[in-house]
Amino acid sequence: MKVGRKLWAIIFIKLFIMFAILKVFFFPDYLQTNFTNDEERAAHVFKNITRLSQNK
Repeated sequence: MKVGRKLWAIIFIKLFIMFAILKVFFFPDYLQTNFTNDEERAAHVFKNITRLSQNK
């Protein structure tokens, strides 16, 4: 049973690294850095969603 606990600990450590640490460095908040208010962010998202749906 000790091996199973060690394996689960390794899995949880890897998940923490993937979701907490890598997100900060490799996935910056694009909308927050490029737009100043919520209206501009919403317009950008709406424009991109409707553009993608019109191309299909």
